[in-house]
Amino acid sequence: MGKSYWMIAESLENFEITRSLGFTLYGAGPKHRRRAERMQPDDRMLYYVKELRKWTATATVTSRSFEERTDIWAPNRRRDVFPYRVKTAPDIVLDEEDYIDALILAPRLEYVKRWAPEDWPLAFFDRLHLLPQRDFRLIEGEMKRNLTHRRRQASWRRARAPRPIGPAEDSGRDEQREVEPRAEDMTHQQPGEPEPPPEEADLDRTLVGE
Repeated sequence: MGKSYWMIAESLENFEITRSLGFTLYGAGPKHRRRAERMQPDDRMLYYVKELRKWTATATVTSRSFEERTDIWAPNRRRDVFPYRVKTAPDIVLDEEDYIDALILAPRLEYVKRWAPEDWPLAFFDRLHLLPQRDFRLIEGEMKRNLTHRRRQASWRRARAPRPIGPAEDSGRDEQREVEPRAEDMTHQQPGEPEPPPEEADLDRTLVGE
């Protein structure tokens, strides 16, 4: 069976908990038990935060489903502990300024076609969704584009940043300055000044010649 493409419509609180776990675990409640049991290794996951109406990360399923009732996430109104779980590995995790705005992209998705364009948020009301592959690839492609743009900006800033002078280089410059002759140590004859007296050896040679 081919891989499936899932979207997790999560609260901001539970998304931050999942982020703190390194996107290594996902848990579904009893309502979505069958869907969780359908998950297989290599299935893909897309995270959507309801309060923000933005997509934030993608991950890959790395295990079959299992049941575990350790309290991890904040419970919903049904007091679920989301016991039907799979292990996952992160693929793309965006910084907040790079989140994908669903207000712009969601109306283009096949998944929301049966809702009026202005009512697309109703399509994401539930917590676990099975997306068409095309929709998943479209959203993940925008994430990759944002990452590429961010990296180019960082590279441009590094290239324009002034290069600091290292201690060794600065020391070399000091030595060079020390060996240069100082102006006050150099003797210059000014115009109109008498020539300096000859050294003693030169004076002796002059007297002998006379």
